[in-house]
Amino acid sequence: MISQNAIDTLRKTEIGARGLFIDGAHTDGMSGASLPVTSPIDGRPFASIADGNAADIDRAVKSARKAFENGSWSRSAPAFRKKVLTKLAELIEKHADELAVLGVRDNGTEIGMAYKAEPLSAAGTIRYYAEAIDKIYGEIAPTADNVLGLIHKEPLGVVGVIVPWNFPLMIGAWKIAPALAAGNCVVVKPPEIASLTLLRLAELASEAGLPAGVLNVVTGRGAVTGEALGLHMDVDAIAFTGSGPVGRRLLEYSARSNLKRVFLELGGKSPNIVFADAPSLKQAAVVSANGIFRNSGQVCVAGSRLLVQASVYDRFMDELVSATTRLKVGDPLDLSSDIGAVSSAEQLDKNLGFVARAQAEGARLVTGGERILAETDGSYMAPTIFENVTQDMQLAREEVFGPVLGVMRFETEEEAVRLANSTVYGLASAVWTANLSTAHRMVRAINAGVVHVNTYGGADITVPLGGVKQSGFGRDKSLHALEKYLELKTAWIAL
Repeated sequence: MISQNAIDTLRKTEIGARGLFIDGAHTDGMSGASLPVTSPIDGRPFASIADGNAADIDRAVKSARKAFENGSWSRSAPAFRKKVLTKLAELIEKHADELAVLGVRDNGTEIGMAYKAEPLSAAGTIRYYAEAIDKIYGEIAPTADNVLGLIHKEPLGVVGVIVPWNFPLMIGAWKIAPALAAGNCVVVKPPEIASLTLLRLAELASEAGLPAGVLNVVTGRGAVTGEALGLHMDVDAIAFTGSGPVGRRLLEYSARSNLKRVFLELGGKSPNIVFADAPSLKQAAVVSANGIFRNSGQVCVAGSRLLVQASVYDRFMDELVSATTRLKVGDPLDLSSDIGAVSSAEQLDKNLGFVARAQAEGARLVTGGERILAETDGSYMAPTIFENVTQDMQLAREEVFGPVLGVMRFETEEEAVRLANSTVYGLASAVWTANLSTAHRMVRAINAGVVHVNTYGGADITVPLGGVKQSGFGRDKSLHALEKYLELKTAWIAL
């Protein structure tokens, strides 16, 4: 684990102006324009990134296409790709302290979470797919004796990756690693407010031996660079994690361009269901508080809708409030902080808007609901709990992506299922019960890509992550993620 001394030293590092990373090297953007990087810790700019445009995206895509066609990566031996990606994982671990602090300065995630969730998780993901490279086989079809049917698995070509600001390195690795392992070349569009770790990742990839053009990073505004990537006629697929409206636009861009494949993970409004027979109400309360309030609620699978069985509602709420008020919100680069900053002043304003709307619609504020630590000039918000939430309220229907929890009560299992599924989303969920039959019934009944039982979060790289309904389609993580980045080709050979 990182030490406080290392954190305090690294937080003073001068970053300066960062350019794009195209064709294996840093380069200025075509326009010469830049965007300030403002830390949510104290509201102060500490770096700048290039404000890329469509011409920069075109340069990156051309570089990726050239690298793909020359075969330096796409047609290389699996053992070579495995060696390079394994080296990259080692370099990420070597620079884990640097990457963790750099990311926290960028987006405000508490360092205790960021260290594990960003560099260490990214290294583990890249190593996982490196190990999988030489275990991907084609197939021989069952045919007549005079025919040989072969099914080849080939890389798609150029893959565009667009990631969000909450965990850019972790989520980026979920997409970049399997795409590279399959032999593709990649163009990454990082989030405007959290680009620095992905630029550093590209540098480390080059140091690890990744050929020029195989991994490119173009920073800039989503409305410009993201659109250009989505509309580009020479991009074969887009892998995206982010908001529903942007996901819809990417589907439109695919239809308007070359019908590129689009894989979307669009967040959720995940139900966390506590039955009266939960093994431990206290444990369920502690885990549930962490499941919504860590990283200031800026987690796609956050358990933002809490459903509690009526017979234990009052006892559970006492435990929940107790667990919540023990969480310390503060400087995310202080190891004693349980919760860091909201990612930006704009996101904080959005969160407070949800609070005002919930109160106007009749929900009861139990705790929190306000900006705190304003004297730091940073973006901090108290963990917020509302009860008396009904399904028609905005708080029950829309993703806040902040530390705001809506609580409902239910009587029966059937009512819990109805409330859980009364949403357009279907990403994650949880069920707390000691009854094995109840657990299995709920796993089948809840419309979500992930159902936790007697826990919330913690699923590792071995299992897929993705949603149903308007939480998107396509899966990150696990061996199944490789399927997105591989094309099937049939060879039908008369003997």
